[in-house]
Amino acid sequence: MAAVQLLLRGAVRAVCPPLPAVPRPCPRRGCGEAATLRDMGFNPEQTQRLLALQPRLGLEAAAAQLLLLGLSSEAAVSLLERSPAVLRLPAERLRERAEHLRRLGLDGGRLQRALRRCPEIFTVPRKRLQAAVRLLRERCLFTAEQLQEVLETCPAVLLEEPSNIHHHFQYAYFRMGVRQKEMVKARLFQMPFTELRNRHIFLERRGLYETPHKKQTQTSNPKLKDILQLPEKDFLASLACSDPEEYEVFKKLLAREEEEEGEEEEEDALYAEEDDDLDSERSKTAPE
Repeated sequence: MAAVQLLLRGAVRAVCPPLPAVPRPCPRRGCGEAATLRDMGFNPEQTQRLLALQPRLGLEAAAAQLLLLGLSSEAAVSLLERSPAVLRLPAERLRERAEHLRRLGLDGGRLQRALRRCPEIFTVPRKRLQAAVRLLRERCLFTAEQLQEVLETCPAVLLEEPSNIHHHFQYAYFRMGVRQKEMVKARLFQMPFTELRNRHIFLERRGLYETPHKKQTQTSNPKLKDILQLPEKDFLASLACSDPEEYEVFKKLLAREEEEEGEEEEEDALYAEEDDDLDSERSKTAPE
């Protein structure tokens, strides 16, 4: 009887061969993406850093486009870690923005350096970018060559409101007597406007800076580059001949002065409106 059962089992196996094994899912999530990224040239450590980013939907396209722009694999990873919003951009949008920046003179190494300093220039709205560029060229009167250097060394200026950029420029031009060439060399837009104003007025009130007159060709003023690029400790020691405590007190007093001036301007505007209203009422009630 046992022999018969064995024979039947063998016949069943011959008629109905066993089903193929169901492939098991990859135990490591994203192994397909990992292989693609490694094929692009990213090493295992860089690949893991990329796979940790969110969102993952546009990861491969963004990484590939950054490599095509000439960034090294490490530079591409660092850029995406600093600005993951780039991952939300379609590859076509990335290409269009890169082409637009190239037309502004940011090509090759210039573009790479600008992206390392400010990856957000890929995500800033196109209208904001165009408005900033137009203001720098048409109202601030930077030459095309100077604009290229501004965008390479201070690309974050493209994220600013045009009115803020213009105010920053006008302060340096009219209050400090600095011309465009020196602004570019000193990288004016790298320093926030508030700190620029604090340092300039501090020097001015200590008698160490004087706004040049129109026909004045030589001044003993410190160079703008030194005012902007020296660390605060060195600025105070070598240019302002002061100490951190005095500078901190000055900044608080200056902020209070400007707050009071702002309140006075608001009151003056309010009184001017009231005077206009009174004049209007008098004109209506005056006898003909």
